[in-house]
Amino acid sequence: MTEYERSRTMPALPEHVYDQAANVDQLDGWLPRALHVRPGDPPAVTVHEDRTDQDTPALLRPHRDELRLEWGTRGEGGYTGWLQVVGGDVGDSEVTVHLTFFDDVHDPGEAAAGRALDDSLRRLEEQVRLRVDLAAG
Repeated sequence: MTEYERSRTMPALPEHVYDQAANVDQLDGWLPRALHVRPGDPPAVTVHEDRTDQDTPALLRPHRDELRLEWGTRGEGGYTGWLQVVGGDVGDSEVTVHLTFFDDVHDPGEAAAGRALDDSLRRLEEQVRLRVDLAAG
């Protein structure tokens, strides 16, 4: 089992960040570019991975009351993850993404996982900034 985690501060209220992150129709906007999520019968989704050109059955569980989003593959092994949003001191939010890989097939390795997490958090922040700017303007 291998775990990776990254955090980033975002200039928006926690509810705004969570709503953007948990919007299943906009997940492709912040997830790693090689992953694409197709909604199914909630909480079921299908994740397509460009690297392997395979579809993987997965689950996506939003917990709005906790500002937490959880996901993982269905069936044997694979991976799980979560995103947690916590309010900051001055209207900003701390967002943490955590991944757990149970086998080497899904684990991209430390360097690739770190880059993907950092890029995903950066892209999520861009989406949040756009949403906040549009709401203010």
